[in-house]
Amino acid sequence: MKENLLVQKSKEFAIQIINLCDNPKDTMSIANQLVRSGTSIGTNIHEAQYAHGKKDFIAKLEISLKKCNETEYWLELLCKTKKISENVYKDLKQTAGSIRRILIASCKTAKENI
Repeated sequence: MKENLLVQKSKEFAIQIINLCDNPKDTMSIANQLVRSGTSIGTNIHEAQYAHGKKDFIAKLEISLKKCNETEYWLELLCKTKKISENVYKDLKQTAGSIRRILIASCKTAKENI
């Protein structure tokens, strides 16, 4: 079965987050938070594919949206504290923004189809 764009992007993003946080120079507590929120996006999208109905599907996507927002926050903190470069931050922020926009559109569509 072909993976949809949202699943693919969130999985690639989680891999980038994990690779970023494996760097020993990062602050461990922030790295832990970033790994949790950055990988939770894809986890909840994956769970949404097997939701117990429309409301459960929407709830999982909305959790992903919240985790995406949280991830952007941690990335911003890492950038402002010079734990990651501006270029790394911009690339990851762009990916997170793309995922966020798809999640917003997906939630809107799902809500309209209830």
